[in-house]
Amino acid sequence: MNCEKRSISFQFSSINKKKKQKHRNKPKQQSTMKKKKKQQQNENHKSKSIDDTLPLELIHRILLRVPLIHLARLKCVSKLWHSLISDPDFAESHRRLSAAPTHVCLLINDYSKACSVDIDAIFHGYKHAAVKEVSLPFKVNTRYDFEVMCSCRGFVLLHRAPHFLVVWNPVTGSSKRVSYSHIVSRSNSVYRCLYGFGYDASQDDYLVVVGSQDKNGQDHFDCLSLRTNSWINLDFALSKPLGGGKWESRGFFLNGAIHWSSCTLGVKDYSILIFDLKEKSFSTISMPEQVMCYLEPTRLALLGGCLALYSYEYRKTNIWVMKQYKVHSSWTFYQISRGECVPICLSNGSDIVALDLPPISTYTNFSFVKYNARGKLLQIDYFDYLHLPHFKRNGTSYTVYTESRATP
Repeated sequence: MNCEKRSISFQFSSINKKKKQKHRNKPKQQSTMKKKKKQQQNENHKSKSIDDTLPLELIHRILLRVPLIHLARLKCVSKLWHSLISDPDFAESHRRLSAAPTHVCLLINDYSKACSVDIDAIFHGYKHAAVKEVSLPFKVNTRYDFEVMCSCRGFVLLHRAPHFLVVWNPVTGSSKRVSYSHIVSRSNSVYRCLYGFGYDASQDDYLVVVGSQDKNGQDHFDCLSLRTNSWINLDFALSKPLGGGKWESRGFFLNGAIHWSSCTLGVKDYSILIFDLKEKSFSTISMPEQVMCYLEPTRLALLGGCLALYSYEYRKTNIWVMKQYKVHSSWTFYQISRGECVPICLSNGSDIVALDLPPISTYTNFSFVKYNARGKLLQIDYFDYLHLPHFKRNGTSYTVYTESRATP
């Protein structure tokens, strides 16, 4: 009996042990099953790229809202993104959607060393990120190789007298060399030519224009289409002589036209010359009457999408802004209590940002100043804290452009 009882109890204990082992193994089996499911889900998730997850239209809309500075890196995400961002139509759409375009000042010194300054960033305390050296699109061999002429929709027009012009995008580094040897060979002096660069929306075409005077005193006007890569002679558009040396050489693009100011010293006509790129026609608008009272030359600028003029007097810079295009009565006068400043753009819609010129023939770097509409100094910032080339006043050229990824 005792033996039977022992064998029965042994059987029961072995059965209980097996049951306990099964209970212990169940959670382990469940956890391994969960892990396998998770791994499978992760693998499925990994195999699906963002291009498979999101609709193409949504990806396009998202990329259009990415700041320009980050777009180049996003090209590496996939072939699709690279194709989308590289598309010229995307570049144009991105430029249009940019509610607050970045104002960048490009400076080139007499040794053709260049730097760009993000004006918006420099006034928000991002000094080291705001200023950087820029590589020019061609090799530089001698002093005074390149001069900045003007800008249009993210492109900058460089001049290497008397050899060629260069249309250049500093953001992408893309450029196009423009030879104008046929104009140089007949011109009296390339330093007295008119230069301009603009965009004809009616033809979706960028145009380089050169006004010159030949050795017999005859005026000529030529235009290069970047779309067709051909020069067109526009002498027929000259209803009257341009007048050699009467106009400043640098033209400013605004409202589908290029503008040049008259050299206000020694001339009777205080006006702005306008060339309409669509109509291929010339017109003029008058400067404010007060300009005639100043002994210093009056120069042209663009401020907040408006034509502007500036002139210097002792420790003051006088500025006139044409608030309504081609409306003479809309000239509005401003004055800042700082001598020899070049107004370059508006900040916050109304504050005037100016490039403070250093004394002549010194190697003191330029500085940027900001004034409100009442002429009160708001901020001043120097950028000589970085190891950049020095930019003395004589021999340095500059322009302001808005960044774009378009190609010429």
